[in-house]
Amino acid sequence: MKTHAIRFHTIGSPDVLRWEEIDLDPPGAGEVLLRNVVIGVNMKEIGERQGEYPCPPLPTVPGIEAAAVVLEVGPGVTDFKPGDRVCYATVPTGSYCQQRVLPAERLIALPDDISDELAAATIHKGMTARYLVRKTFPISAGDTVLVHAAAGGTGSLVCQWARHLGATVIGTVGSAHKADYAYAHGCDYVINYREEDFVARVREITHGEGLPVVYDSVGYTTFTKSLECLQPFGLMALYGIASGHPPPLELMKFDIWKSYFYTRPSFFAHTKTRKDLLASAEDLFDVLRKGAVKVEIGGRFALRDAAAAHRKVESRDTIGPVLLFP
Repeated sequence: MKTHAIRFHTIGSPDVLRWEEIDLDPPGAGEVLLRNVVIGVNMKEIGERQGEYPCPPLPTVPGIEAAAVVLEVGPGVTDFKPGDRVCYATVPTGSYCQQRVLPAERLIALPDDISDELAAATIHKGMTARYLVRKTFPISAGDTVLVHAAAGGTGSLVCQWARHLGATVIGTVGSAHKADYAYAHGCDYVINYREEDFVARVREITHGEGLPVVYDSVGYTTFTKSLECLQPFGLMALYGIASGHPPPLELMKFDIWKSYFYTRPSFFAHTKTRKDLLASAEDLFDVLRKGAVKVEIGGRFALRDAAAAHRKVESRDTIGPVLLFP
C-alpha cells in the first residue's frame, strides 16, 4: 500500500521537509488504519527537525497529533470500526501523512460535538495544559501563576485553564498584538517582555511575594530570570525550549533562601496508560464544551506545504495553533 507523507532525511531548516510517497503496511493485530483529516503542528517535531530534541532514526515522518477517520481495523480490535472519527497525540511520530497505522489503544474516540479542527488543534496542546495545571502544579483558587508564551498554541490553553481553576494569570508575550490575544484568552496581566522587565513586573503584581509556579515553554531566554519570580518553595516547570536549552543547572548556586523545585514534565509520562490518556482527553473535552478554553487557529496549510507552516511557527509570530490538511 502506498501513501504520501512529509519526511526529512537530515537535520536542518524547514527546507529539509520533503513530500514523498511511502510504503504502508496493513494493520496488524490490535492496530487500526487511519486517514488523517487535520494534523496539528507542535514544537516537538520542529525541535526534532532542528536537532534540539532527540530525533527518531532518519529518514522520519514527523508529527504526533491529528484528527482522523478509521479506514480498517486489524484482528482483535473491538473498540473502533471503519468510519469512526478519532484523534490521537502519541508516539511513534508520523502524523504528517495522508494515512497511517497506529495501535488502537492510543486512539481517542471523537465526540460529535468536537470538530476535527478543534481536536487537531488541542488534543496534544490541551492535554499538555491539563497535566500542567492539574498534575505538575495543581492550581487552587487564589494562586497567582506566570505563563510564558501566553499567546502561543499551548500557552493560551494553559492560561485559560488556569483562570478556569481560579488562578490569577500573568502572561508574557512579545508584541502588542499578542498582548491583546493573551488578555482575551485567560490572562489577568500581560507583560510584553520586549518593553518591560518581567521580573520587576511580577514583583510589582505580587507585592514582592513572588509566585508558587512558573510555566515555561521558552527556555533559554526566560529560564534564569523566571527563577527570580518564584517565592520560597516555588516550582519551575520547564516544558519546552522554543528559544533553546537553558544554561546548565548549577543546583548548589540556587538561592538557598528560596529552596526552589524544578521539574521537566513530560506529556508521554502523563498519558502512558490508556486510563490516563482517556481521563486527560475527557477533561479536555469538558473544558472545551463549557467554553472555559477556546481556540483560534493561527494558520492553515496544505500538508505538502509543511515547510511553510514550520517557518511560520519558528518565526514566533503565530497566535494560536497551526494546522495541516492532507
